[in-house]
Amino acid sequence: MANGILIVDDAAFMRMMIKDILTKNGFNVAGEAENGAKAIERYKELSPDLVIMDITMPEVDGIQAVKEIKKIDSTAKIVMCSAMGQQAMVIEAIQAGAKDFIVKPFQADRVIEAVKKAIG
Repeated sequence: MANGILIVDDAAFMRMMIKDILTKNGFNVAGEAENGAKAIERYKELSPDLVIMDITMPEVDGIQAVKEIKKIDSTAKIVMCSAMGQQAMVIEAIQAGAKDFIVKPFQADRVIEAVKKAIG
């Protein structure tokens, strides 16, 4: 995994939690973004191996960001994060090109499983 993982969430503490889980398990975190618009910019800059993206964010939401990133790089690997009860949005995200999703509050083993599965 050369370029690492881009973490996208509007809540700083959520980004910190994911970053903590990933680094403790030997993954490299390439960068962070606090909304979908920034995620698209950071994706262009970093070409990460994987993006972990929240669905509900200000400016550009996660689903729109997935669509934009997929236009830039059709092979982009993206795992969505969602709170409980957002099944319709998760389905929409998967249809937009996301590989998997993890539910908040995060369980470390589920995060790692989703990352490993997405990176293949």
